[in-house]
Amino acid sequence: MKTKKRRKMSRMRGTGTHGGGARKKRKKSGHRGGAGMSGSGKRSDHKKTLVNALYGHSYFGKQGVTSRGTKKDKRKRINLEDIELKLEKYGKKSGDKWEINLEGYKILGSSGNFMPKNKMVIKAKEASKSAVEKVRKAGGDILLAKKESKEEVKGKQQ
Repeated sequence: MKTKKRRKMSRMRGTGTHGGGARKKRKKSGHRGGAGMSGSGKRSDHKKTLVNALYGHSYFGKQGVTSRGTKKDKRKRINLEDIELKLEKYGKKSGDKWEINLEGYKILGSSGNFMPKNKMVIKAKEASKSAVEKVRKAGGDILLAKKESKEEVKGKQQ
C-alpha cells in the first residue's frame, strides 16, 4: 500500500526557501523575465520568440496612421501570369476554355512580355487594359462587373 506523500510546505518548514534556491528567485516576477508582456518591447529581445509564436511576425514594427488623409489601398489584385500558373486552383475547364471566377479582384497584365497560352474567360471586378488585350489575343475574354453610376443609385433610392 502506497503511503501519502507529505506536501512540500510541511516538509520544508524552517528552511526559508522551500527548495526554491536563492531567496531572491522566489520573490517576484523578475526571475521569470517579468510579468506578462514585459520584455517584449522593440529594444529588448528576451521574449521575442514567444511573442512571434503567439502573435506572428506582424506584432513588431510600425502599424499606425501615416497621415490623416492617407488610406491603405486594400483592393485585391492578381497578375495574369499567376492565374496561368495555377489554373486548376482558380478555375475549371469547360470545352477548350478555362472559366475563372475572380469577382473581387482586379486583373493585371503582368509586367514584361508575358502572353497567356490558354483561352480563359475571367469574371472580375476590374481589369487593366493590358490584361484585357492579352486575354483577347489568346482567344479568351474578361467579363467585368458593371459599375453603377451615381445617377443610377439615386434613381433606385427614389
